[in-house]
Amino acid sequence: MIRFLAWRWTFGAIDYAVTMPLLRWTWQGLSEDAFAGSLPEFRPADAETVIDMMQGRYLLASKLVDTQGTSPFSIEVDSEDWLQVLHGFAWLRHFREIRDDGSKRFARTLVLDWIGREGQFDAETWAPGLTAQRVLNWLRHYPLLTEGATPEQAASIARALGTQVQSLRVRARFVTEPHERALVAAALVGAALCDKEGRGEIEKYATRLIQVLDSQIDADGIHLSRSARIQLALLVELATIRAALVRDHADIARELGTRVDAMHGGLDALTLGSGEPAYFHGTGQIAHDLLVSVQAQSPERQRAIGSRLFSGYGRLEAGPATVIADAGLVPDLPFAGEAASSPLAFEFSYGTELIVGNCGPAPAELPDSKPLFRRGIAHTGPTINAESADDLPEKGALSGRLRARAEPIAATLETDEPALTLATAGYEAPFGVVLERRMTLLNEGKTLVGQDKAVASGETVSGVVTLRFHLAPGAEVWHGTSENIARVYLANGTTWTFLWEGAEMREEESVRQSAYFGLHRTQQIVLEAQVEAGHEIAWIFTLEED
Repeated sequence: MIRFLAWRWTFGAIDYAVTMPLLRWTWQGLSEDAFAGSLPEFRPADAETVIDMMQGRYLLASKLVDTQGTSPFSIEVDSEDWLQVLHGFAWLRHFREIRDDGSKRFARTLVLDWIGREGQFDAETWAPGLTAQRVLNWLRHYPLLTEGATPEQAASIARALGTQVQSLRVRARFVTEPHERALVAAALVGAALCDKEGRGEIEKYATRLIQVLDSQIDADGIHLSRSARIQLALLVELATIRAALVRDHADIARELGTRVDAMHGGLDALTLGSGEPAYFHGTGQIAHDLLVSVQAQSPERQRAIGSRLFSGYGRLEAGPATVIADAGLVPDLPFAGEAASSPLAFEFSYGTELIVGNCGPAPAELPDSKPLFRRGIAHTGPTINAESADDLPEKGALSGRLRARAEPIAATLETDEPALTLATAGYEAPFGVVLERRMTLLNEGKTLVGQDKAVASGETVSGVVTLRFHLAPGAEVWHGTSENIARVYLANGTTWTFLWEGAEMREEESVRQSAYFGLHRTQQIVLEAQVEAGHEIAWIFTLEED
């Protein structure tokens, strides 16, 4: 921990020093790069978005902001996500197929407006990861921005782009957030590919990018943050860099490609039958067309994944059913900034329909609620006395960094009749028990059987264990007169029977993060029992068939 804090403080101090006005002039002096060509763009475009933006309506990060015709860079918006997307310029892709000169001029005007307002260093809008994404997006659409521009406008855009690239060159070694370091490394490869005078440095920057990925991607192709959201954000940029390298740098593209393909496979393993990556560690709803377009970039994409253990997760498949569960591996400190305490939590889909899942991250408009959505109660898993199995400090030097209370316990997988057994020792010290969860898919995935057991590990056992099942949006629970049976009616018309024993049941309201609504109100089934050594709570989801 001390080493992490010392490293973070030292690099933060150096980064602060190199961004001081006294030294920023060096960025300007090296910013006369002449950019040519552009990077590939594979993400889908939407002409309606262009129309909305030209009318002052900016739907970014699930939030619609009507600027009433004024510059979006001039208004105050209380959404960090919205601002990140605005200043990242990913929305430029919607203009790429526009033939109308007025629309092209509008896109260029927005870029020039940003240069006029934000062209000088600002700690937030020039954060390394955000700057890297902005550089890559400008390079993807450089012809759109400069064709038809006056010589002064084209020079201003080139100068601003060059300054940002040079800032990344200076700051690259001092970036403390791992995924931002990877984004910066990718942006420098992209800049070298598009810089007439920098092409001799392509191999150097590409080698650096590969080294950075090797330090952040595990053997299963998963980013060490264990977040599908971060995994996808990196793949968006890496797929572009890989495609740009293929033509003239096939060997480098092949070497990078092996890492990128592994990451595609990792993202597939984290994806349910519903097409959504599971909501773990800061992941919420991801636009489906974006996910499909990214995954389509992998020629080696693994179609059949099957039941497996990977990167601290367990995956069960049977028929059209998929279960993805977290075994509770807490990322190392540098990668734990968005991690959640979710040992033994799972998401379950049948076909394309989600049955139960997790709540996802807090919306950007509720920054004070972020810790709540990272706790165990926001996941389909067990808690004792509403406490999480891991610690999440909200103050001090490690504020916001998830920390494990105990060493992780390895999950086990049985493949014949796919079953997964998980355990956490996170409750051992405060409550004297290790919690175990076993899940089995039966009858071609039409039945999911769960068994939760408390194993005594100390002389004193205490607490109330609570199992939460956060249901899919649109699902309704009916609990009749029968004591241990309920029915779950899904939005697609199917019905699942829920049986349980060994606990009291109640229903509560819940939420699930939505890319379109912010938070979508849902319901949850809650099972609760006193913690007793050897006590088991059993539960079963079964699809009702006509």
